[in-house]
Parts: sequence; C-alpha cells; structure tokens
Amino acid sequence: MSTKNIIFLGLLVFIPISLAAHFLEWGDLVVFITAGLAILPLAAWMGAATEEIAVVVGPVLGGLLNATFGNATELIIALVALNAGLIEVVKASITGSIIGNLLLVMGLSMLLGGLRYKEQTFESVVARVNASSMNLAVIAILLPTAMNYTSIGISEKVVQNLSLAVAVVLILVYGLTLLFSMKTHAYLYDVGVAEIEEAEETPHEKPNLWLWSGVLLVCTLLVALESELLVDSLEVATSKLGLTALFTGVILVPIVGNAAEHATAVTVAMKDKMDLSLSVAVGSSMQIALFVAPVLVIAGWFMGQPMDLDFNPFELVAVAVSVLIANSISSDGKSNWLEGTLLLAAYTVLGFAFYFHPVTNGMG
Repeated sequence: MSTKNIIFLGLLVFIPISLAAHFLEWGDLVVFITAGLAILPLAAWMGAATEEIAVVVGPVLGGLLNATFGNATELIIALVALNAGLIEVVKASITGSIIGNLLLVMGLSMLLGGLRYKEQTFESVVARVNASSMNLAVIAILLPTAMNYTSIGISEKVVQNLSLAVAVVLILVYGLTLLFSMKTHAYLYDVGVAEIEEAEETPHEKPNLWLWSGVLLVCTLLVALESELLVDSLEVATSKLGLTALFTGVILVPIVGNAAEHATAVTVAMKDKMDLSLSVAVGSSMQIALFVAPVLVIAGWFMGQPMDLDFNPFELVAVAVSVLIANSISSDGKSNWLEGTLLLAAYTVLGFAFYFHPVTNGMG
C-alpha cells in the first residue's frame, strides 16, 4: 500500500471524532478542523470508486462519470453552504478551486516532477484547447460583474437572469468539450488514457461494480454529512482563527475538497506522466468553471438563494491572473522546475493578498 493510501486510511478516524465533537459540543473550531480532515479521505475514496466503476462501464461512460464526479466533493460542500445562505463563501470557493488547481497543483507537479526530470513534455494541442476553454470561463464570470459595476441601479434579479443564461451556455460548452475529448478528437487524449491504465498497474480482473457503487454512495453521503458540520461551524471557527470568510472560501475550502486530486496530480508528475498530471489539474479547473459554477447558479435559483456570477472584483482579478500565467507557461508543451516555482510563487502572492484583503460584501 502506498504512503498516500496509508495517510488517507489513517484520516478516516476523524469521521467519528468530528461527529463526537458536534454532538458533545466540543466547540465550533474543533468541529471545523475535524470535519475538514474527515473530508480528505472521503474525497480520495470517492475518486478511487469512480475510477474503478469507470473500468467496468467502459471508456465513454467512465469518462462521463469521471467528468461528473471529479469535483463532487467541492460541489457537495458548495451546495450545503449555498443552502445555508453563505453565498459569498460559495463564490469564493469557486474562485479558490480554479486558482488552486491552476497555480498550486500545476505548480507543485511541475516543481517536483522537474526536480526529478530536467524537462517534461505534454501534448501542447490539448494545453491550447484547455487554455481557450479557461479564457471563455473568465469572460463568462467577468461580464455579469462588469454589467453590475457599469450600470446604475441594476436589480439583483437582472444580474441573476444574466447569470442563469450564461450558466446554460457554459454547461453546453462543457458538454461539447467532453464530446471533443471523448469522441471527435479522442486521439489527442489517448496519451493520458494510456497513462491512466499504466498507472493503475493492477491485475486484469474486473472490479466489483456493486461494491464500488456502494463505496461511492456511502462516501457521498458521508461527505454531505461532514460538509454540513464544516459549513455550520465555518463562521465561528474562522473568526476564532482570525481569518475572513473570503480567505477561508478561496484558500482553505478548496484545499479540503481538492486534496485527493492534488495528491494524484503530483504523484503522477513525479513518475514523468505530465499529460495525466495536467489533465487532472487543468481538467479540474475547467470542470469547476464550466460545470460546477453554472450548476450552483441553477441550484441557487431552485433553492431561492440569489446565487449569481457577479463576483468580488478582486477575486476576478485573481482568476484572470491565474489563467493568464498558467496558459503562458503550459502553451509550449514543456515544463521544468522553475516554471513550477513561478506558479507556486503566484499562488503564494495571491494567498497573502486574500489574507490581508479587508472584509467586503458583508463577508466575515
């Protein structure tokens, strides 16, 4: 068993601890920390279950399953927070997931992979297609904010209607990117698929579909339960830690939801499988921008929570900067340790900026 799996197995102990902390009222800070730690292994097991089921149901359905469940943990945490009315935290977690995947995960992968191999290569065509998709995502979340800031007396309803229309377009684009990668231009992505099969290195017996479906269901329910505890204790815990809700949403929540994926991307990069590493990092960012964010806008509409794509301008600047530097570094299809360091430096600078950013939009 790998070190990563041993750590995730050990972290399962925080599930009963977090429940005990909640029912025995050990305080919001203890509940917040233990619930966050409990989500880490559950997210890893959800990812493992999705991959095992994908092996049984075949590449097309499997790819679709991965595309839907890839960011299930963040989606569940965000839906729970949305239901609790923490709309600014939800928006911040969308921003944070995009920034985290493009700068932190990609940066760590390029740095640690680059320390082991002088130069690593990946499919530049795929990198350019991903870059274009991320550019669209930036435009999509920029327009509702720009409209709100350039129009006097615009109603919340109008911004929400525009956001709903944009959300539908983004989900359609996400569907088309899946069609592109799985059907019409699947050959470009074959490298990544071959690497996934190689990375598995398991015996050729088919996984038990019912067993892994059960694991996926149980983990999903437990993530929903732990997310409830995390969100309920979030405001009090963060104020005790001296953090704003903006910093928590942008930095802490995405790290909790994304930790399992982060570990996978870095591990495969250190095995010189950069195509697979980047498909995890950039693919996750695209999924957040083109699928999770629009789903949350639509869900907010159904829940009666005014969720829209009108973001804090500072968050927008951070997303635009992240997409710009990630696109410029990945466009040549090569990476090294210095490029990884530049991405991590950008993430650190943004982290400091969010930490010192004063409370705005009623957040805190």
